[in-house]
Amino acid sequence: MGRNTREAFRSLSAAEFFYRNREIAGFSNPSRALYQTVRELVENALDACDSHEILPSLYIGIKLVDPIKSFYKVTVSDNGIGVPPYYVPYAFGQVLFGSKYKLRQTRGMFGLGAKMAILYGQLTTGKPVEVETTPLGSRYKYYFKIMVDIKRNEPIIIEQRVRKLKKKTHGTTVSVTIEGDWSRAKNKVYEYIKRTAIATPYANITFVPPDNSEVIVYKRVIDKIPPPPKEVKPHPHGVDIEMLKMLISSSEASTLKEFLAESFQSIGLITAERFLRDIGFDPNMSPEKLTTEGIKALVSGLKEYKDFKPPRTDALSPLGEELIVAGLRSVLEPEFVAATTRRPSAYSGHPFIIEVGIAYGGKIPSKDEPQLYRFANKIPLLYDEKADVSWKIVSNVIDWKAYGVEFPAPLVVLAHICSTKVPYKGVGKESIAEVPEIEKEIKNAIREVARKLRTYILKKRREEELRKKAITYIKYIPEIASSLAALSRPPTAEINGGGLTAKEIEIMLLHLVKHKLEKIGIILDIETLKGKVKTR
Repeated sequence: MGRNTREAFRSLSAAEFFYRNREIAGFSNPSRALYQTVRELVENALDACDSHEILPSLYIGIKLVDPIKSFYKVTVSDNGIGVPPYYVPYAFGQVLFGSKYKLRQTRGMFGLGAKMAILYGQLTTGKPVEVETTPLGSRYKYYFKIMVDIKRNEPIIIEQRVRKLKKKTHGTTVSVTIEGDWSRAKNKVYEYIKRTAIATPYANITFVPPDNSEVIVYKRVIDKIPPPPKEVKPHPHGVDIEMLKMLISSSEASTLKEFLAESFQSIGLITAERFLRDIGFDPNMSPEKLTTEGIKALVSGLKEYKDFKPPRTDALSPLGEELIVAGLRSVLEPEFVAATTRRPSAYSGHPFIIEVGIAYGGKIPSKDEPQLYRFANKIPLLYDEKADVSWKIVSNVIDWKAYGVEFPAPLVVLAHICSTKVPYKGVGKESIAEVPEIEKEIKNAIREVARKLRTYILKKRREEELRKKAITYIKYIPEIASSLAALSRPPTAEINGGGLTAKEIEIMLLHLVKHKLEKIGIILDIETLKGKVKTR
């Protein structure tokens, strides 16, 4: 008998695909899943505030609801714009449905993370996600319990209700119950929230852990918020064949030059006509008449043409030097802090901005190597540190001795890239690839801020040397004062008195030393100086 060699074929919904491959989104085990759930819900909450320039107030709570099965309920509340009630089932119950599918900088790129947390919770605990939301300007609070139909990638509404509020408010609370491992996830969760507070010093953040330990509160220290990014058209250097096909299919332009001018940034009608003639295309031909070979040739020309303007940076929202300094100072309490925001640059048609901050001394513990805080689009990156291009530069390229740093040293380096397309190394989105343009900008940014650190360290060392010298001189003031008193005494002093006493001269010399020390920034009172005087 012959074997039946026919295969059974079927399609997978997006929900089923990510359900089967949850490791892609960081839900590989209970420890990582607990951290990832906190991260995804917090990022959604911050984006809901930032996008409308609302100073965020976040509550993050983790509660152990089943000690035997290790089920944890993760709740994140924000004061953002809320979600319209007709969108709630799809926003939380349909994979690849969201508001982030635009060409602009956002913390998340795919609108996937929160849904992965919901899918993971559904898989491990069978519990629905709970959502409470009040849209901006509404007087009603809407409550939903939702699960995901994995086969169909559709929301299942388990429960829904609405109540009228006495006064207007706005924001969203999301609660997801998952299987977790707090003992192993604890350090990562604390570190994530701490670094989030550094990147958002304009936010109030309250964290309630599950083990009855101390509630963590990071208070807002600045009222300035980064301007939200704007949606932009793609840059011609970043186009590919499939993107061009989609743009053509959705365009109503009757000519190629009109199509290019309406579909891309940095291209006007005059530039479009000149470009098309340069690469051998008729500017007035219909885009729909392009053959496969014609599309390939047009893509190649768009990528290689040198006269297009650089990508616009309206789509980016850097933190800025003031916020980086405020965040590092308030959370780490260093003795020195500095930051720089580099001018916009681009790789493969994608704009990006590199920002670097350095914090030194104070309450920062000394380590045998620099402590690197990595961020991408304001998101802290905690995993795969040694695979990141920033680590390569901080540990192998920068000669810290040249900047006055001797390890072990209390040094923190913050590196932030913001871009419409962050070049992550893998699907886990935890490390940045070694793109030459990005590597160069990070290197130059670190060196720029490190020079300020060197100036501070050298000044501090000079002051310390002067302080030691001053203290050495102070010890011999009594002897000098006695000699000066003897020399200044008139010949008839023994009979008539007169001249300055040694004690008076000693006080005068101490005041002179105090004045000299103050000129170099060393403040010591007279009583402290007296205490350093050599005992006679």
